[in-house]
Amino acid sequence: MSKNTSSSTGAAELRSAAHRLWEQAVLPTLFRYATIPCLSPDFDEKWESSGHLAEAASLLHTWAQGRPVRGLASRVVDAAGRSPLVVVDAPATGDVPGTVLVYGHLDKQPPLGEWREGLGPFTPVREGDRLYGRGTADDGYSLFAAMTAIEVLDAASIPRPRVVVLVEASEESGSPDLPDHLAAVGHELGDPELVVCLDSGGLSYDRLWLTSSLRGNLIATVSVRVLTEGVHSGSAGGIVPTSFRLLRLLLDRLEDPRTGELRVPALRADLPAAPTGTAPAWNADEAFPIVPGLELDGTGQDRLLRRAWAPALAVTGMDGIPSVRDGGNVLRPFTTAKISLRLPPTVDAGKAAEAVEAVVLADPPAGADVRVHFDAPATGWAAPPLAPWVEDAFSRASQELFGSEPGSLGEGGTIPFLAMLGERYPAVPLVATGVLGPGSNAHGPNEFLHLPMAEAVTVATARLIEAAGARTRPGSP
Repeated sequence: MSKNTSSSTGAAELRSAAHRLWEQAVLPTLFRYATIPCLSPDFDEKWESSGHLAEAASLLHTWAQGRPVRGLASRVVDAAGRSPLVVVDAPATGDVPGTVLVYGHLDKQPPLGEWREGLGPFTPVREGDRLYGRGTADDGYSLFAAMTAIEVLDAASIPRPRVVVLVEASEESGSPDLPDHLAAVGHELGDPELVVCLDSGGLSYDRLWLTSSLRGNLIATVSVRVLTEGVHSGSAGGIVPTSFRLLRLLLDRLEDPRTGELRVPALRADLPAAPTGTAPAWNADEAFPIVPGLELDGTGQDRLLRRAWAPALAVTGMDGIPSVRDGGNVLRPFTTAKISLRLPPTVDAGKAAEAVEAVVLADPPAGADVRVHFDAPATGWAAPPLAPWVEDAFSRASQELFGSEPGSLGEGGTIPFLAMLGERYPAVPLVATGVLGPGSNAHGPNEFLHLPMAEAVTVATARLIEAAGARTRPGSP
């Protein structure tokens, strides 16, 4: 792999500049962002009237607009019924042609569980290198990292191309508003030289990580109703089939309850012979806060492949079931389950939804009233081979920052943006990276941002922008 020599500015200088900006300029505003309960639209049906998404978008826009980047323009794109989009446009320096597009999102997952004593989802707390709070790592840091990358390049007088930062507000809901936003602002982007997505992560904090694939996601609610109102279980028990039992039968159509394997062919894909990319040895028992004695699915490194390419079903919410404390001797009228189906990267999520609907609605058990509703299906993404100049720049950054080659692996999560951009710009290199690592617990309680990793990703983004500029400058090879 050839060495990129586009500038003489070392990583130590860039890292020092990034650290100073993070401590002095970024963290005060990131703390404010962490206090905003800007839940994604799927988790806050009154998001428009509550104004939390608008508040977060305004905060990020105002901060970006105030940064000392010559000619910078920031705005919030509002459309009726659509969550906001922050667009930051930093003109090129040194007459460097081309555009680099950097993506992030500002919407958050709900608290989801009890946070440990002294922490709360919207009460930011810094403990050493960790900043706790919902959305700090997923994905509120992204705009700050992108803007700081621009600033450290400009401060070091490193020529760069134009950089456009897009921060959406519906990613945690499957990005239903992003296509309309891209249709509205896409003409402003032209044909980017590079797209950088800052919404991913890796297995450790000792190197940079590239995401080689992402699973798709299909979120559905399945509801089974057997009564118009609850009745005494002593009267109806043994006569009226329970909605929970019938729901369980429907879920068993989708998943083998003994193995967790999904039974619907449209949800599966052929697994690659080995995980795409490279990763060090991974111990899943240490990666998750499992209870003592729990037997995990899969074995050894095979679990990395399962996480990246195997379909999986999780019940993420239930309605119609009172708490244990409040549950009386009542045969309940209905049970509704919210399920999250993780799909292999190559499975079409729309076709998967059609298959799931057909399986669930066919021949309702006991003639019950069965209904299915889907959120916006999100198809996964498998990265094409990176252009050598992109791979070289990322490798250089990891070596400079950590003394290690970057890691690469398929991730189990979903970023709808990458599939959308892959279709829109099929020839443009797409780099997915980020700060999420061991214990960062995105979507769960005690989410934290690993601040040294945030600074490292900032420098890596700067190196990628620098490399795109070196490639497009007149006279470059």
